[in-house]
Amino acid sequence: MSTTTDSQPRQEGRRPRLDLHVLGPIIALVVLIVVGALMNPNFLSYANVTNVLARSAFIGIIAVGMTFVITAGGLDLSVGSMAAFIAGLMILVMNLALPALGGGLTVVLLGILTALVAGLAAGWINGFLITTMRIEAFIVTLGTMGIYRSLVTWLADGGTLSLDFGLRTTLQPLYYGGLFGISWPIITFALVAILGEVIMRRTAFGRYCAAIGSNDTVARYSSVNVGRIRLMTYVGLGLLVGVATVMYVPRLGSASASTGVLWELEAIAAVIIGGTMLKGGFGRVWGSVVGVLILGLIGNILNLTDAVSPYLNGAIQGVIIVLAVILQREGKAGT
Repeated sequence: MSTTTDSQPRQEGRRPRLDLHVLGPIIALVVLIVVGALMNPNFLSYANVTNVLARSAFIGIIAVGMTFVITAGGLDLSVGSMAAFIAGLMILVMNLALPALGGGLTVVLLGILTALVAGLAAGWINGFLITTMRIEAFIVTLGTMGIYRSLVTWLADGGTLSLDFGLRTTLQPLYYGGLFGISWPIITFALVAILGEVIMRRTAFGRYCAAIGSNDTVARYSSVNVGRIRLMTYVGLGLLVGVATVMYVPRLGSASASTGVLWELEAIAAVIIGGTMLKGGFGRVWGSVVGVLILGLIGNILNLTDAVSPYLNGAIQGVIIVLAVILQREGKAGT
Protein backbone atom coordinates (compact mmCIF):
# COMPACT_ATOMS: atom_id res chain seq x y z
CA MET A 1 0.00 0.00 0.00
CA SER A 2 2.79 2.38 0.85
CA THR A 3 4.38 1.93 -2.57
CA THR A 4 1.14 2.89 -4.33
CA THR A 5 0.52 5.95 -2.22
CA ASP A 6 4.12 7.12 -2.58
CA SER A 7 4.08 6.80 -6.37
CA GLN A 8 0.88 8.76 -6.85
CA PRO A 9 2.26 12.15 -5.73
CA ARG A 10 5.27 11.73 -8.00
CA GLN A 11 3.05 10.95 -11.00
CA GLU A 12 0.83 13.92 -10.25
CA GLY A 13 3.88 16.14 -9.98
CA ARG A 14 4.98 15.15 -13.47
CA ARG A 15 1.76 16.11 -15.21
CA PRO A 16 2.27 19.91 -15.32
CA ARG A 17 5.81 19.37 -16.66
CA LEU A 18 4.52 17.01 -19.34
CA ASP A 19 1.75 19.41 -20.29
CA LEU A 20 4.25 22.26 -20.64
CA HIS A 21 6.51 20.06 -22.72
CA VAL A 22 3.62 19.29 -25.05
CA LEU A 23 2.09 22.75 -25.17
CA GLY A 24 5.37 24.71 -25.28
CA PRO A 25 5.84 24.63 -29.09
CA ILE A 26 2.17 25.48 -29.65
CA ILE A 27 2.38 28.42 -27.24
CA ALA A 28 5.54 29.64 -28.99
CA LEU A 29 3.78 29.42 -32.36
CA VAL A 30 0.79 31.41 -31.12
CA VAL A 31 3.06 34.06 -29.61
CA LEU A 32 4.94 34.42 -32.89
CA ILE A 33 1.69 34.83 -34.82
CA VAL A 34 0.52 37.56 -32.42
CA VAL A 35 3.89 39.35 -32.53
CA GLY A 36 4.02 39.18 -36.32
CA ALA A 37 0.47 40.53 -36.66
CA LEU A 38 1.29 43.43 -34.33
CA MET A 39 4.52 44.29 -36.12
CA ASN A 40 3.18 44.21 -39.67
CA PRO A 41 -0.45 44.50 -40.86
CA ASN A 42 0.29 42.30 -43.89
CA PHE A 43 1.58 39.43 -41.77
CA LEU A 44 -1.74 37.56 -41.67
CA SER A 45 -2.67 38.29 -45.27
CA TYR A 46 -3.51 35.30 -47.44
CA ALA A 47 -0.56 35.97 -49.75
CA ASN A 48 1.95 36.11 -46.89
CA VAL A 49 0.55 33.06 -45.06
CA THR A 50 0.59 30.89 -48.18
CA ASN A 51 4.07 32.16 -49.04
CA VAL A 52 5.39 31.14 -45.60
CA LEU A 53 3.72 27.72 -45.82
CA ALA A 54 5.01 27.06 -49.35
CA ARG A 55 8.57 28.05 -48.45
CA SER A 56 8.40 25.99 -45.25
CA ALA A 57 7.08 22.92 -47.06
CA PHE A 58 10.54 21.81 -48.29
CA ILE A 59 12.04 21.76 -44.81
CA GLY A 60 8.79 20.37 -43.41
CA ILE A 61 8.79 17.34 -45.70
CA ILE A 62 12.41 16.61 -44.77
CA ALA A 63 11.73 17.22 -41.06
CA VAL A 64 9.08 14.48 -41.06
CA GLY A 65 11.70 11.96 -42.20
CA MET A 66 14.28 13.41 -39.81
CA THR A 67 11.85 12.83 -36.93
CA PHE A 68 12.00 9.07 -37.49
CA VAL A 69 15.80 9.09 -37.85
CA ILE A 70 16.33 11.03 -34.62
CA THR A 71 13.66 9.06 -32.74
CA ALA A 72 15.57 5.87 -33.60
CA GLY A 73 18.76 7.39 -32.19
CA GLY A 74 20.27 8.53 -35.49
CA LEU A 75 21.19 11.78 -37.19
CA ASP A 76 21.60 12.99 -40.77
CA LEU A 77 23.72 16.04 -41.56
CA SER A 78 23.69 15.42 -45.32
CA VAL A 79 20.09 16.27 -46.27
CA GLY A 80 20.86 19.78 -47.55
CA SER A 81 23.75 18.62 -49.73
CA MET A 82 21.71 15.59 -50.77
CA ALA A 83 18.91 17.88 -51.96
CA ALA A 84 21.38 19.98 -53.97
CA PHE A 85 22.84 16.88 -55.63
CA ILE A 86 19.40 15.42 -56.38
CA ALA A 87 18.25 18.75 -57.85
CA GLY A 88 21.34 18.96 -60.06
CA LEU A 89 20.95 15.35 -61.19
CA MET A 90 17.24 15.84 -61.90
CA ILE A 91 17.92 18.93 -64.02
CA LEU A 92 20.80 17.27 -65.86
CA VAL A 93 18.76 14.15 -66.73
CA MET A 94 15.79 16.20 -67.94
CA ASN A 95 17.96 18.42 -70.14
CA LEU A 96 19.76 15.41 -71.65
CA ALA A 97 16.50 13.54 -72.27
CA LEU A 98 14.79 16.52 -73.91
CA PRO A 99 16.07 15.99 -77.49
CA ALA A 100 15.23 12.27 -77.47
CA LEU A 101 11.83 12.45 -75.76
CA GLY A 102 10.69 15.77 -77.21
CA GLY A 103 9.76 17.42 -73.93
CA GLY A 104 6.37 17.42 -72.30
CA LEU A 105 5.03 15.18 -69.57
CA THR A 106 7.38 12.26 -70.31
CA VAL A 107 10.49 14.28 -69.49
CA VAL A 108 8.85 15.68 -66.36
CA LEU A 109 7.96 12.20 -65.14
CA LEU A 110 11.52 11.05 -65.87
CA GLY A 111 12.87 13.93 -63.81
CA ILE A 112 10.55 13.14 -60.89
CA LEU A 113 11.49 9.44 -61.04
CA THR A 114 15.18 10.39 -61.09
CA ALA A 115 14.80 12.53 -57.98
CA LEU A 116 12.91 9.85 -56.05
CA VAL A 117 15.29 7.04 -57.00
CA ALA A 118 18.33 9.20 -56.22
CA GLY A 119 16.84 10.07 -52.83
CA LEU A 120 16.19 6.42 -52.05
CA ALA A 121 19.71 5.46 -53.10
CA ALA A 122 21.35 8.25 -51.11
CA GLY A 123 19.33 7.36 -48.01
CA TRP A 124 20.19 3.68 -48.44
CA ILE A 125 23.91 4.46 -48.69
CA ASN A 126 23.79 6.42 -45.43
CA GLY A 127 21.77 3.71 -43.72
CA PHE A 128 23.98 0.88 -45.04
CA LEU A 129 27.19 2.52 -43.83
CA ILE A 130 25.65 3.19 -40.42
CA THR A 131 23.91 -0.14 -39.81
CA THR A 132 26.03 -2.66 -41.71
CA MET A 133 29.47 -1.06 -41.62
CA ARG A 134 28.74 0.19 -38.08
CA ILE A 135 30.14 3.69 -38.58
CA GLU A 136 28.79 6.50 -36.40
CA ALA A 137 25.91 8.39 -38.03
CA PHE A 138 27.63 11.72 -37.40
CA ILE A 139 30.76 10.61 -39.28
CA VAL A 140 28.87 8.98 -42.17
CA THR A 141 26.53 11.88 -42.85
CA LEU A 142 29.26 14.46 -42.33
CA GLY A 143 31.24 12.66 -45.03
CA THR A 144 28.33 12.28 -47.44
CA MET A 145 27.44 15.94 -46.85
CA GLY A 146 30.79 16.90 -48.36
CA ILE A 147 30.51 14.28 -51.11
CA TYR A 148 27.06 15.38 -52.33
CA ARG A 149 28.02 19.07 -52.21
CA SER A 150 31.17 18.38 -54.22
CA LEU A 151 29.26 16.25 -56.74
CA VAL A 152 26.73 18.97 -57.54
CA THR A 153 29.58 21.50 -57.86
CA TRP A 154 31.31 19.11 -60.28
CA LEU A 155 28.12 18.53 -62.28
CA ALA A 156 27.64 22.29 -62.57
CA ASP A 157 31.35 22.81 -63.35
CA GLY A 158 31.53 25.27 -60.48
CA GLY A 159 28.55 27.27 -61.72
CA THR A 160 24.81 26.67 -61.97
CA LEU A 161 22.77 23.93 -63.63
CA SER A 162 19.73 25.52 -65.26
CA LEU A 163 16.66 23.75 -66.53
CA ASP A 164 15.69 24.24 -70.16
CA PHE A 165 13.30 27.19 -70.44
CA GLY A 166 10.53 25.11 -72.01
CA LEU A 167 10.86 22.43 -69.35
CA ARG A 168 10.83 25.08 -66.66
CA THR A 169 7.46 26.30 -67.91
CA THR A 170 6.14 22.73 -67.94
CA LEU A 171 7.45 22.01 -64.44
CA GLN A 172 6.34 25.26 -62.76
CA PRO A 173 2.80 24.05 -61.88
CA LEU A 174 4.39 21.63 -59.38
CA TYR A 175 5.26 24.66 -57.26
CA TYR A 176 2.89 27.42 -58.36
CA GLY A 177 -0.16 25.26 -59.14
CA GLY A 178 -2.49 23.58 -56.68
CA LEU A 179 -6.07 22.98 -55.58
CA PHE A 180 -8.54 25.56 -54.23
CA GLY A 181 -5.82 28.19 -54.00
CA ILE A 182 -3.47 25.94 -52.01
CA SER A 183 -0.19 25.15 -53.75
CA TRP A 184 1.10 21.63 -54.27
CA PRO A 185 4.05 21.99 -51.86
CA ILE A 186 1.64 22.85 -49.03
CA ILE A 187 -0.68 19.97 -49.93
CA THR A 188 2.26 17.55 -50.18
CA PHE A 189 3.64 18.73 -46.83
CA ALA A 190 0.25 18.22 -45.18
CA LEU A 191 -0.17 14.71 -46.62
CA VAL A 192 3.37 13.69 -45.64
CA ALA A 193 2.88 15.06 -42.11
CA ILE A 194 -0.44 13.23 -41.64
CA LEU A 195 1.02 9.98 -42.95
CA GLY A 196 4.10 10.40 -40.77
CA GLU A 197 2.04 11.03 -37.64
CA VAL A 198 -0.09 7.94 -38.32
CA ILE A 199 3.02 5.79 -38.84
CA MET A 200 4.70 7.13 -35.72
CA ARG A 201 1.67 6.71 -33.45
CA ARG A 202 -0.32 3.82 -34.94
CA THR A 203 2.14 1.33 -36.40
CA ALA A 204 4.72 -1.11 -35.11
CA PHE A 205 7.41 0.74 -37.11
CA GLY A 206 6.89 3.91 -35.07
CA ARG A 207 7.02 1.97 -31.79
CA TYR A 208 10.16 0.16 -32.92
CA CYS A 209 11.85 3.49 -33.72
CA ALA A 210 11.13 4.75 -30.20
CA ALA A 211 12.26 1.47 -28.65
CA ILE A 212 15.55 1.47 -30.58
CA GLY A 213 16.26 5.09 -29.73
CA SER A 214 15.54 4.45 -26.07
CA ASN A 215 17.69 1.32 -25.75
CA ASP A 216 18.72 -0.62 -28.83
CA THR A 217 20.03 -3.55 -26.77
CA VAL A 218 16.68 -4.09 -25.07
CA ALA A 219 14.93 -3.67 -28.44
CA ARG A 220 17.19 -6.34 -29.94
CA TYR A 221 16.37 -8.72 -27.10
CA SER A 222 12.69 -7.99 -27.80
CA SER A 223 13.12 -9.45 -31.31
CA VAL A 224 13.24 -6.06 -33.05
CA ASN A 225 15.46 -6.06 -36.15
CA VAL A 226 17.39 -2.95 -35.11
CA GLY A 227 19.55 -2.74 -38.22
CA ARG A 228 16.64 -3.04 -40.64
CA ILE A 229 14.50 -0.46 -38.81
CA ARG A 230 17.34 2.05 -38.68
CA LEU A 231 18.11 1.44 -42.35
CA MET A 232 14.45 2.07 -43.19
CA THR A 233 14.49 5.41 -41.36
CA TYR A 234 17.39 6.63 -43.50
CA VAL A 235 15.85 5.28 -46.70
CA GLY A 236 12.56 7.00 -45.82
CA LEU A 237 14.37 10.25 -45.13
CA GLY A 238 16.20 10.01 -48.45
CA LEU A 239 12.90 9.45 -50.26
CA LEU A 240 11.38 12.52 -48.59
CA VAL A 241 14.44 14.59 -49.56
CA GLY A 242 13.69 13.51 -53.13
CA VAL A 243 10.04 14.55 -52.75
CA ALA A 244 11.07 17.95 -51.32
CA THR A 245 13.50 18.44 -54.20
CA VAL A 246 10.79 17.69 -56.76
CA MET A 247 8.73 20.48 -55.17
CA TYR A 248 11.74 22.83 -55.00
CA VAL A 249 13.24 22.61 -58.50
CA PRO A 250 10.25 24.25 -60.29
CA ARG A 251 10.59 27.29 -58.02
CA LEU A 252 13.93 28.47 -59.42
CA GLY A 253 14.62 25.98 -62.19
CA SER A 254 18.29 25.72 -61.24
CA ALA A 255 20.72 24.06 -58.85
CA SER A 256 24.18 24.99 -57.63
CA ALA A 257 26.57 24.44 -54.75
CA SER A 258 24.53 26.91 -52.68
CA THR A 259 21.26 24.96 -53.06
CA GLY A 260 20.00 23.49 -49.80
CA VAL A 261 22.54 25.26 -47.60
CA LEU A 262 21.53 25.01 -43.90
CA TRP A 263 18.56 22.75 -44.71
CA GLU A 264 19.98 20.15 -42.34
CA LEU A 265 20.18 22.77 -39.57
CA GLU A 266 16.60 23.86 -40.14
CA ALA A 267 15.26 20.29 -40.29
CA ILE A 268 17.06 19.24 -37.09
CA ALA A 269 16.02 22.47 -35.36
CA ALA A 270 12.37 21.92 -36.28
CA VAL A 271 12.45 18.36 -34.96
CA ILE A 272 14.08 19.34 -31.65
CA ILE A 273 11.83 22.38 -31.17
CA GLY A 274 8.83 20.10 -31.70
CA GLY A 275 9.79 17.96 -28.71
CA THR A 276 11.58 14.98 -30.26
CA MET A 277 14.42 13.89 -27.99
CA LEU A 278 17.82 14.50 -29.60
CA LYS A 279 19.21 11.28 -28.10
CA GLY A 280 16.25 9.28 -29.41
CA GLY A 281 13.53 7.29 -27.71
CA PHE A 282 10.69 9.73 -28.23
CA GLY A 283 9.44 11.60 -31.26
CA ARG A 284 6.32 13.32 -32.54
CA VAL A 285 5.72 14.33 -36.12
CA TRP A 286 3.09 16.97 -35.32
CA GLY A 287 5.65 18.68 -33.07
CA SER A 288 8.12 18.78 -35.94
CA VAL A 289 5.45 20.42 -38.09
CA VAL A 290 4.96 23.08 -35.42
CA GLY A 291 8.74 23.52 -35.26
CA VAL A 292 8.92 24.07 -39.01
CA LEU A 293 6.19 26.71 -38.79
CA ILE A 294 7.99 28.44 -35.93
CA LEU A 295 11.21 28.68 -37.93
CA GLY A 296 9.31 29.82 -41.02
CA LEU A 297 7.53 32.56 -39.09
CA ILE A 298 10.76 33.75 -37.48
CA GLY A 299 12.35 34.13 -40.91
CA ASN A 300 9.24 35.84 -42.26
CA ILE A 301 9.09 38.30 -39.37
CA LEU A 302 12.77 39.15 -39.87
CA ASN A 303 12.07 39.84 -43.55
CA LEU A 304 9.02 41.99 -42.86
CA THR A 305 10.64 44.10 -40.14
CA ASP A 306 13.94 45.90 -39.69
CA ALA A 307 14.35 44.91 -36.05
CA VAL A 308 17.00 42.25 -36.78
CA SER A 309 18.90 41.55 -39.99
CA PRO A 310 17.51 38.54 -41.90
CA TYR A 311 21.12 37.46 -42.41
CA LEU A 312 21.13 36.44 -38.74
CA ASN A 313 18.43 33.83 -39.37
CA GLY A 314 20.96 30.97 -39.23
CA ALA A 315 22.40 32.29 -35.96
CA ILE A 316 18.92 32.50 -34.45
CA GLN A 317 18.18 28.92 -35.50
CA GLY A 318 21.43 27.76 -33.91
CA VAL A 319 20.53 29.47 -30.64
CA ILE A 320 17.06 27.89 -30.75
CA ILE A 321 18.59 24.41 -31.14
CA VAL A 322 20.86 24.92 -28.13
CA LEU A 323 18.02 26.28 -25.99
CA ALA A 324 15.69 23.44 -27.02
CA VAL A 325 18.28 20.81 -26.04
CA ILE A 326 18.91 22.57 -22.71
CA LEU A 327 15.17 22.63 -21.97
CA GLN A 328 14.91 18.93 -22.87
CA ARG A 329 17.75 18.08 -20.50
CA GLU A 330 16.32 20.18 -17.69
CA GLY A 331 12.89 18.61 -18.18
CA LYS A 332 14.37 15.11 -18.11
CA ALA A 333 16.40 15.87 -15.00
CA GLY A 334 13.29 17.10 -13.22
CA THR A 335 11.22 13.96 -13.89
